[in-house]
Amino acid sequence: MSRTWFSQALETVAVWWRIERCDGITLGLTGHDRDLVFAGLRHRTAPGMVPSAVRRTATFEPDSAEVQGAMSHDAIGEADLAAGRFDGARVSMGLVDWETLEAETLFTGTIGSVGREGTTFSAELQSIKHMLARQIVPRTSPSCRAEFCGEGCTLSAARFTRDAEVVEVSADRQWVKIAGIADAASFDFGWLRAVDGADAGLLVRVQSVDEAWLVLERPLSDDATAGMQVILREGCDHTIATCADRFGNAVNFQGEPFLPGNDLLTRYPGAQG
Repeated sequence: MSRTWFSQALETVAVWWRIERCDGITLGLTGHDRDLVFAGLRHRTAPGMVPSAVRRTATFEPDSAEVQGAMSHDAIGEADLAAGRFDGARVSMGLVDWETLEAETLFTGTIGSVGREGTTFSAELQSIKHMLARQIVPRTSPSCRAEFCGEGCTLSAARFTRDAEVVEVSADRQWVKIAGIADAASFDFGWLRAVDGADAGLLVRVQSVDEAWLVLERPLSDDATAGMQVILREGCDHTIATCADRFGNAVNFQGEPFLPGNDLLTRYPGAQG
């Protein structure tokens, strides 16, 4: 640490936040009354943003922090929070001298749960030590635990991803038809990502398929219309039959489909004939 903060009665110090969303957008915010530019990013003034005490330990116990603010700020709106644009975003928090722009990082982690109280929001920040709480040895399951085309699956994502155009949107904007799809069923359990419009960059899962319609897990934005460009990824139901018959990838199946379940232990022996 190059500086001892708050060592004097009067300090020119403000709090700053840096938010790196999963869609590639990076936001800088500060509690100062004007924008500050440092570390290659403009930190916009957000005097309504209030940090809680930052708790850091020398043990394996996760560090904790929380931030509260107004949803009316241009950078953080209610619609973006509800759409999940900030879910899993990487967050850094620290102090900055608004005269010399000397900055110190106090906390780094990711956004966990986000809550809403009236016109304000609160976000729980999880430190990197939170990753130590995950299960190292996976639990057994009859279905595949791997993300389709992800780690463990080994299938090529490019092979099952395509650019497409929406040709029809239902009245509730939760059902869409895609141009040029011969077998819509192959996109069951897949996902759709809008290229333009208010939903640009957001990933929406395909919940089910009804004939030529893709049923999404949530409605698209109000401006979703025919002609919008999207990226589509095929889906997988994570069963051994689909993995073997459709993809020929049973050797990489991340599950135990033939492992006897607990019901085997409760069976009574039958009478011998």
